[in-house]
Amino acid sequence: MSALILAIDQGTTSTRAMVFDRAGKPRAVAQQEFGQHYPKEGWVEHDADEIWDTTLAVCREALKKVEADKAQVACIGITNQRETTVVWDRESGKPIHKAIVWQDRRTADVCEELKSAGAEAEVTRATGLLLDPYFSATKIAWILDHVKGAREAAESGRLAFGTTDCFLLWHLTGGRMHATDATNASRTLLYNIHDQRWDDALLERFRVPRALMPEVKDSADAYGECESELFGAAIPVTGIAGDQQAAAIGQACFAPGMIKSTYGTGCFVVLNTGEEAVTSKNRMLTTVAYRVGGRVSYALEGSIFIAGAAVQWLRDGLKVIKSASETESMAASLDSNRGVYLVPAFTGLGAPHWNPNARGALFGLTRNSGPVELARAALESVCYQTQDLVEAMQSDSGGALETLRVDGGMVVNNWAMQFLADVTGLSVDRPRVIETTAMGAAYLAGLGAGIFNSLDDISSNWQLERRFTPSIDHEKRTVLLDGWRRAVKKVNED
Repeated sequence: MSALILAIDQGTTSTRAMVFDRAGKPRAVAQQEFGQHYPKEGWVEHDADEIWDTTLAVCREALKKVEADKAQVACIGITNQRETTVVWDRESGKPIHKAIVWQDRRTADVCEELKSAGAEAEVTRATGLLLDPYFSATKIAWILDHVKGAREAAESGRLAFGTTDCFLLWHLTGGRMHATDATNASRTLLYNIHDQRWDDALLERFRVPRALMPEVKDSADAYGECESELFGAAIPVTGIAGDQQAAAIGQACFAPGMIKSTYGTGCFVVLNTGEEAVTSKNRMLTTVAYRVGGRVSYALEGSIFIAGAAVQWLRDGLKVIKSASETESMAASLDSNRGVYLVPAFTGLGAPHWNPNARGALFGLTRNSGPVELARAALESVCYQTQDLVEAMQSDSGGALETLRVDGGMVVNNWAMQFLADVTGLSVDRPRVIETTAMGAAYLAGLGAGIFNSLDDISSNWQLERRFTPSIDHEKRTVLLDGWRRAVKKVNED
């Protein structure tokens, strides 16, 4: 089949559109960054209207690059930064407040109050999540409480809530479709992942009116058609998934025990657990991996807030590098880390610590420490954090993990991928196409449109580009990890 698939990858710092063919080969790509707003310490916001504008622009640019007859573009898939919260007016389609981003920590005190009241166990049983400002529920309530008249408007049905996929779908379909998929719903603290429905007790607990909530559909499903004037044809939207689940789909992690790690602004490790929603004993998240044909596959997930953002900090904050690519040769120029550890808790620590009040720190500095040591420490910190998650998941799942599939912009760094293999003790597999998040959205859309017949059909597209295998002995690995654990302990104690 010659049909093409348009994938929208709406990320934390930019929006990308990619056109794929049936073999999973990228045919065109366009990308635009958008503004980051930091009104107070620990607060992060986006302009949802700007996100919509960038989405339109990159889709049109990508479609122009393939110079395809619009009839060849069979469907659209959407993947998105999860948890980021938008509330908008149903009549005008305009947001009533800037989007509150997943990184935002403004509701940390609310979460602590709910924990003190004993609410976390109830929340975790239903949602698989922990009480943390990372998720959407407390962000929704904050908007309703701080925008004049918003709570009354929400209760009367005049407002809509959605993550960015839902907001984009609304505008693509001219306001005809207010829907999300099960993966995005599972990240709100309001969705019962076992019963697959919005949970009335949690809606009441977080003071979120049901009238705000979107319909929840399969990840590969009929989401309506886009307005024909947008791209010259009424193209159906047939797939949606949150970015980390989409990356797992792009990596063809369809069998229980398969695990992937995505390196973007943050780092997210997802372990497929099949039809069993495994309850973590190590503060991992239990989440929906995907829902296809009405059947749910679950996953364990570990979320690291700062990965590629640590390298961005070296470039934009400290200005010790001009580009991220410099870090590979800088790290490789040292025969050891010289005892320097960076704990990049710039917006708190994610899994398995879940400490929103932790802050970043550098340890082991001497007069000889300079940009090279900082660059290596930043790369190492991403790998150490990944090992923390892998270790916890091995304990939770009860199975030995052997291979970690990696993707995202950071994995082009060969030094970092070798170090990742060394500290995790796993083989690290890098695929030919590393933008697997957009690819996963394309695969879901293709499945929803009948371009692919099954998940097995999709699996046959996955291709290995390079495998990194562990190259250090157990003793050296232990010394490195012990130094990391001491550094993290100090940050947590502070």
